[in-house]
Amino acid sequence: MNAHRQFIQASKKKAFDIEHRNKLKYNISQYEKSFKKGLSNYDNIELAKEFISTTKGRAVENLSELLIRFENNIASRGTHVIWAFDKKEALSEIDKILQKHQVKMVVKSKSMISEELDLNHFLEKKGVEPVETDLGEFIVQLEDEPPYHILTPAMHKSKEDVAKLFHHNFGTPPNETPEKLTAFTRKKIREKYVNAGAGITGANFLVADIGAVALTENEGNGIMSLAFPKVHIVIAGIEKVIATTSELGKVWPVLAQYGTGQQLTVYNSLITGPRCVDEMDGPEHMYVILLDNKRSVLYQPEPQKKALECIRCGACLNACPIYKNIGGHAYKTPYTGPIGSVISPIYRGTNFDHLATACTLCGRCTEVCPAKIPLHELILYNRQMSKKYKWHFFLKIFRLIASDQNKLDMFNSWFKNIIFKLGIYSWGRHRIMPKFEKQTFSIYWKKRLKHN
Repeated sequence: MNAHRQFIQASKKKAFDIEHRNKLKYNISQYEKSFKKGLSNYDNIELAKEFISTTKGRAVENLSELLIRFENNIASRGTHVIWAFDKKEALSEIDKILQKHQVKMVVKSKSMISEELDLNHFLEKKGVEPVETDLGEFIVQLEDEPPYHILTPAMHKSKEDVAKLFHHNFGTPPNETPEKLTAFTRKKIREKYVNAGAGITGANFLVADIGAVALTENEGNGIMSLAFPKVHIVIAGIEKVIATTSELGKVWPVLAQYGTGQQLTVYNSLITGPRCVDEMDGPEHMYVILLDNKRSVLYQPEPQKKALECIRCGACLNACPIYKNIGGHAYKTPYTGPIGSVISPIYRGTNFDHLATACTLCGRCTEVCPAKIPLHELILYNRQMSKKYKWHFFLKIFRLIASDQNKLDMFNSWFKNIIFKLGIYSWGRHRIMPKFEKQTFSIYWKKRLKHN
């Protein structure tokens, strides 16, 4: 079964799973309440979005210059900066670091780029235990699932689901409360921080002017993932760079607003290098891996280049009518929803071209994007560029026939019903197509005029 057919089957399964849709609907509704409440903190949210768009747009235009500035500044304080061309090279470099420091267990803060690298499975094959420290990531790791959402990994699970999962894995009471399960997880993971040989984090932003890694989080697990272990490894896409700390101060609140509806996330950290002589905690060794992995390919075509300005807030997923029905796992890619439909065919190859069809072109994603990325237009562009977009041939034939009434009248209703029925199967077997009448309106009208 090809990737497109797998996507259709997985989407159908989730779309008709009422329990799944109710969980997703409830969790997104909670986000929407917080989001709407948070908007009241802004006198002019469009002005804030314009700032994000300008800031990220300027950073993308000056990408190489800012990356070199970032490297020079952070390297001057003892951080090792490694440039990785693709997934294979990044994993190889991580393996070298872990072998050098004889690491057998790593603690990881939430990071979509580690999902892009399929890092956990790689570490397990190398005999290294990966421990997810974000509560949502910890839950999906127990279930051996990928994250369901860019920002909320366990959005598809109810508190009852989580209680059953913990009962199965740890023997906690089957109806335990979320508060007690959180306390249980906190205690369990804190033991891992002390014993881990390395901590691995992503980066929300790379700040060029001071050479710093910016992390924003709500649980404090990111800070502890780099404070306790002797080795800190940062994996960041090259598009994460911004120019100045001044810009960061204005970007962080907007990321919080569009990500969770908060004024500001609870923990915001700037990591400028390994532990200094007079510091009590922090890593002894720090590595920053700057990952390309097809981002430079995305940089080439002018329309799609805008996607590099994404700040990974996840707002487009929460607004998308397709995502709201099928959820995240049907996409079979770390980056889901509208932004995933734009970048996945570039990052992961033409097997993901079909994601361009997972869009109603309603424009809601574009409307909510804080970086003002025209997401629905980029998805449409992907459709037009995809060699596998099967409707091109059909539409040409349809236009040829439908543009001439005499050609339309050449085919009887039986033939038209068969053709359109086949077409509907490509759109989904649950749609109902009205049947063509035996007599076309044009013939009926000609007869009527003749009689009159």
